[in-house]
This record gives sequence, structure tokens and C-alpha cells, in this order.
Amino acid sequence: MTLVAAAGPHAAIDVSVLVPAKDEAENLPLFMEQAAAAFDGGSVAYEVIVIDDGSADETPRVLTELQRRYSFLRVVRHRRQRGIADALRTGYLASRGRVLVFYPADLQYKPEDIPRLVAPILAGESDMVTGHKQGEYEKAFVSRIYNGLSRTLFEIPVRDLNSVKAYRREVMDILPVRPDWHRYMIVIAAENGFTVTEIPVPLYPRNAGVSKFGIGRIPIGVLDMLSVWFELRFGRKPLLLFGMTGFALFLLGVLAGLVALAVRVFWGVGFRPLLNLVEICVITGSVFLVGGLIGEMIAGQRAELRELRRQLAAALSRQDADDR
Repeated sequence: MTLVAAAGPHAAIDVSVLVPAKDEAENLPLFMEQAAAAFDGGSVAYEVIVIDDGSADETPRVLTELQRRYSFLRVVRHRRQRGIADALRTGYLASRGRVLVFYPADLQYKPEDIPRLVAPILAGESDMVTGHKQGEYEKAFVSRIYNGLSRTLFEIPVRDLNSVKAYRREVMDILPVRPDWHRYMIVIAAENGFTVTEIPVPLYPRNAGVSKFGIGRIPIGVLDMLSVWFELRFGRKPLLLFGMTGFALFLLGVLAGLVALAVRVFWGVGFRPLLNLVEICVITGSVFLVGGLIGEMIAGQRAELRELRRQLAAALSRQDADDR
């Protein structure tokens, strides 16, 4: 499939390529050149939105020059670095396409593969397409661990979560606004009923600059993974976890209290550790139960907010249809 540049600022857009960029002045000219070549000729209108995520190098100047050369390029900027998740959210809000593509600016993935990513979505065969990295890369060991843990915790139909992605615009509507949760976009989309497919995508050495991913991101990634797991399993019914745990502890405390009472009455012996167990179980169980009830109230408010958002989106869609 080939794509064609959008005709103007008010033209209908089919595909919006979102490119987070932090200190990518050396890579962006070649990226845009390759993007223009990949999208030259065809019937699908596209735009490229580069999100300058607080760059401290010449990235702003380079982007200004590139905008004069490429009519399909749009630029949005963060005054300070806010991370990829925020950059994708900013790009999504600024975009006009019905299909969005997440693509890094470092040229480890070539823009020539973007048409293959979006083709199944435009053809109505899938809601989301992710790339499966092909080739050698520095963090292959970390990536295997990350993907292995993800497959253990989640039911996902793909092997590689941390790669380039194309997805329907609606996917962003269900993605929580949380730092680094873009890594679990596939998991969250699949959990919400979106279809996900995977295609092989070559991975190349970085063209210039250095990776922003350090070893310190690994424990953060694991904690994020557990947070996503909890959100998907218990986010809508937190009382299932907290209530059952609290009830079990409370029941254990009551049983331990009955045993302590029996020991005291029939044997005339007071056993302090057993009394401590009763206190701990009853108090902790009560805290879990109260936490679960508060969680249920929060979940109810979130459900109402989601419904209001759906109603607002439906009203806006009807308004757009009436205007046309």
C-alpha cells in the first residue's frame, strides 16, 4: 500500500504518524526524507506530527527548516521533557487521522515499513498492528524478559509489545493517561475488545545519538506491568480483591479469637501471641474491607466518567454529521 501527502491544512487525513523526538536533530532530516519517499504516490492521505519533547539540541531549529520543505509535517512542542506517553497523547490531540502510527525518530525502524503497518487497519482486517522486531539489537535480552513476563501476566496474541504500532484512533480513547503506559497499549486494547495482529519489521542500528533507555527503567517497567495487571483485573471491581482479602483476614481473626477463648476457659491459660494474631487479623481485615468499599466508590465514579465521555463523543459525531 502507498500513501499520499495531505493536500492542505483542512484536507481529510487517513493516517497520522506520531514521532516523539528528544534531541534528534541529526536524525530528523533523514527520517523526513525517507518518510516522503515512502509515502510518495497513492490514494491515502497522511501527515507526520513530530512531538519535540523538550529537546536541548538543535531539534527546534531543524524542525522549523523541515516544515518549509515538507507540507505534510506538523510540529508540536513540550517546554520540558514529559516522556513518550505524554508525547503520544499530545500528538493524538493534534492529529487528524483515523489511523495513528507510533514511530520513533532514531531510524531504528525505517519509514518505508509504515504502509505495511497501516494496511490491515485501513482494509478493516484489524484494529491494531504491531511490529515484531527482526534483527540484532542491544537490549534483546531485556526485551525477551519483558515480553515473557507480559505473556505470563496477560493474554495477548502477539510476541513483541515494545515496538512500532499502528492503531485506530479509538484505541487512544481507552488508554489511561499514565506515564509509560504506552508500552501496554496492546494489552489494554486487547482487553477492551480491539483486534490485534503482528507483522515482522526489520530493526536497524540507531542512525545517530544515544538511547534514552537506561538500566534504571527496568524496575520501573516491572512495577508498571504489575500496575497494569491490577488495573485490568480489579480496576472495575476492586472489592473482589480487597473485600475477599479483608474478609479472609477478619474470619481468621475471629477463629483465632474463638481458639484463644477456648484455651482460656477450658485450660485457664492466656496465650499472648494468639491474642496479637487476633488483633492483627481483625484490624488488617477491617482496613482491607474499608479500602475495597472506597475503591468501589472510585470505580463507580470512573465508570460514570467513561459513560459521559462516550455520550460526548457520540454527540460530537452527530454534530459533525449534521454540519456536513
